[in-house]
Amino acid sequence: MIRVLIAAVVVLLVSTFPSTWLLMLFLGNVGLGLSYWGTLPLGILVSTLLGGLSARFGEV
Repeated sequence: MIRVLIAAVVVLLVSTFPSTWLLMLFLGNVGLGLSYWGTLPLGILVSTLLGGLSARFGEV
């Protein structure tokens, strides 16, 4: 059970890294100096929204 939880956390961090990193770049240019951990919740939301939108357009 512990191995599954650790694996799930690793998959979450790896799958949300691109959107979180791009948000860090954007927010850094705006003047907000957020770290990876500060941007991670927003990165998870953006990854979920992009995944949901791409799955929805794949149905049509």
